[in-house]
Amino acid sequence: MGIYLSTPKTEKLSEDGESKRLRYGLSSMQGWRATMEDAHAAITDLDANTSFFGVYDGHGGKVVAKFCAKYLHQQVCKHEAYAAGDIGTSVQKAFFRMDEMMRGQRGWRELAVLGDKINKFTGMIEGLIWSPKSSDGHDQVDDWAFEEGPHSDFAGPTSGSTACVAIIRDNQLLVANAGDSRCVISRKGQAYNLSRDHKPDLEIERERILKAGGFIHAGRVNGSLNLARAIGDMEFKQNKFLPAEKQIVTANPDINTVELCEDDDFVVLACDGVWDCMSNQQLVDYIHEQLSSETKLSVVCERVLDRCLAPSTAGGEGCDNMTMILVQFKKSVESDEPAAEKAPEEVGTESQPSSENSLAPEEVGTESQPGQSGSS
Repeated sequence: MGIYLSTPKTEKLSEDGESKRLRYGLSSMQGWRATMEDAHAAITDLDANTSFFGVYDGHGGKVVAKFCAKYLHQQVCKHEAYAAGDIGTSVQKAFFRMDEMMRGQRGWRELAVLGDKINKFTGMIEGLIWSPKSSDGHDQVDDWAFEEGPHSDFAGPTSGSTACVAIIRDNQLLVANAGDSRCVISRKGQAYNLSRDHKPDLEIERERILKAGGFIHAGRVNGSLNLARAIGDMEFKQNKFLPAEKQIVTANPDINTVELCEDDDFVVLACDGVWDCMSNQQLVDYIHEQLSSETKLSVVCERVLDRCLAPSTAGGEGCDNMTMILVQFKKSVESDEPAAEKAPEEVGTESQPSSENSLAPEEVGTESQPGQSGSS
């Protein structure tokens, strides 16, 4: 559960922004936890027609979440599939690329900077006394140059992070998720889950974990990690005979694509610190209630975090770091068919509160994994 403070830190980091198609607000709060391990990204202009939003919930430290917030959206753009219009493939490759980039001397150095590993006697970032030697990097599409140094054999961080991102281009919403942060859309006031919580006891996750040589004890991978998919956590990705998507823990995201229509109100991305306290529908209802009198979206997010914050650490729920992004659509989305007949497909409701809505859950099959199979 982590170490708790005697009193919660309720100061919030909040911001608002907008583009011609949407407006967003976000807020994050440390709460009762001794450290803040969440990170986020909100970029309205990933390109001229595309916006990117991401929530990253770190565990075992903050560095992987911060690394993802800094680099994941950049890698989405740099993959050749993105230029060809295949966002799904570029996003999936970007998730895997995070693990690759955090290895070796260059990865160690970047994580050291993000983790503020400053030597208190010299004032230097630890490990940066040596002079790095870089290759020209021309063989890599993203110019992430190889560096020689004392940490050249660094296998990557033992800490990790969830990643839940929403990419909006024209009338299309793409959600990619690894871990238990969650994305929900409100359509005519009804909550629809657009991501699956990757818990070890899900059958598809259990099967992969066991085949890769891992085990599940007390709902945790190898008795320690309560997630089955995450970026980082390299100790669970050491089987040299298996590809990245088949490791005990994988960064392989579930990908869900939805066509937006006039009935879509907003999308919410939040870490599990929020979803532990409110069901999908409860949160959607609360946001609608707040929007009737509050126009600043970050204020709505702040009120959600305050509502979820536990009065004490006795129960556990409401004691986590909390981050939430609220993306509201400006009503200019065109639809070719009646919106009432178009319900977004849900995924993974077996891991969600059972009272979400009355519609039968549907497994997403149209774009589950670009270039992969059997992962959703």
